[in-house]
Amino acid sequence: MTPALAKDARIVLTGAAGLVGQNLLVELREQGYTNLVAIDKHGYNLDILRGLHPDVQAIQADLAEPGVWADAFAGAAVVVQLHAQITGKHRELFDRNNLTATRHVLDAVKSHAVPYLVHISSSVVNSVATDDYTETKKQQEAMVVQSGLRHCVLRPTLMFGWFDPKHLGWLSRFMARTPVFPIPGDGRFMRQPLYERDFCRCIVKCIEAQPDGTVYDIVGDTRIDYVDIIRTIKRVKGLRTLIVHIPIGFFAFLLRTYSLFSRKPPFTADQLKALSAGDDFTGVDTAAVFGVKQHGFEDAVRESYTDPRYSHIILKR
Repeated sequence: MTPALAKDARIVLTGAAGLVGQNLLVELREQGYTNLVAIDKHGYNLDILRGLHPDVQAIQADLAEPGVWADAFAGAAVVVQLHAQITGKHRELFDRNNLTATRHVLDAVKSHAVPYLVHISSSVVNSVATDDYTETKKQQEAMVVQSGLRHCVLRPTLMFGWFDPKHLGWLSRFMARTPVFPIPGDGRFMRQPLYERDFCRCIVKCIEAQPDGTVYDIVGDTRIDYVDIIRTIKRVKGLRTLIVHIPIGFFAFLLRTYSLFSRKPPFTADQLKALSAGDDFTGVDTAAVFGVKQHGFEDAVRESYTDPRYSHIILKR
């Protein structure tokens, strides 16, 4: 039996200024944890974190480069590994931020004898899709499993919630700005979106219970087609945007064209292929395993994009 984790136990989060990290910090603080360390290389997003949580130790550092950031692991009870390259135009970005950075973090965990690691992987390791993100996330997870460290692995599906600069957050803002919203094909691509607040509560349970070597597939309870996700966002936000269906091939062409002019395209042709790949994930019962009853999809969308506490705060990609 793992002893109860003290509320002042040192918890280090890597990639802490991203979508999961920002939501996880809100959850940890609401649950009374006080000794939190947030490491991220993104200055703008880290400043948002500092503004929201001035008593959290925030460190700006590139984990792909060895540095004094590793000293922050000294005395830590748990490290939560969140950093990831999710989108990008070049393979080297994924290698650098998913593999090299992870190697350095695992070295720091071992060097400072941190007793437990929670690794946030992705459902894409079970996907039929093949792209740079999928391949490097598979390798990243294997590095953790083979590290010899006490750990657990969580594999979430597509996530949405407060602070989201990509995915459903970007789509919701785009829909609010344009009179016409394009949908690839008939839009009947089944998704299993996972609400960030529900996922973060599962992470906290892992931080506390510390299961060793366990892998959890965390899947959104709602099975919903992409076109119905868009319709739900439109309804919740009270938008009048016209939804228009266009052929998938032409949609992919538009994405490839847009990527020529955008350094960080919010949606790529690879992601379109993943969207239409036909994945159907099976996950654990979060209520039974973690005591976390998931929000209904529409309620979660409403909280994500209309709640006055955090829905107006948007991270940069």
